[in-house]
Amino acid sequence: MRSSTARRRSERVNDICDRRAALTPAFSMLGRTGRIVAVCDAVIDIAAALFNVSGREMRHPGRSPLAVARVRQIAMYVTHVTLRMSMRDVGEGFGRDRTTVLYACHQVEDMRDDEDFDQIVLLLERVVRAAFGETDHD
Repeated sequence: MRSSTARRRSERVNDICDRRAALTPAFSMLGRTGRIVAVCDAVIDIAAALFNVSGREMRHPGRSPLAVARVRQIAMYVTHVTLRMSMRDVGEGFGRDRTTVLYACHQVEDMRDDEDFDQIVLLLERVVRAAFGETDHD
């Protein structure tokens, strides 16, 4: 029997995926893992285009240059916070470990004290929210 937290997480991913499936009918045919990866891939593509970094480099499983790693951290943070996906799911979608997502979220939170950096994060949050039909939440 699944816990209520696991059930809510699964429902959350399904909500995001249902909106995405309306735009791409083949999306609904993917399994849960495929849907998670597809959502994270979309966020990676958005972040890569917005910040002019290579999507291929962002998906690279090993270490990356700081600029690419930082954009990836911001993308993981935004996926977790804006789309309310669990760190485990974000890690799975980005090809990283849950603890890597945790580290990225801490790093981004710490850097948000800088007003310029905060504006960068807010920009990606707004674009992702618009792309996935999310509404503001507090």
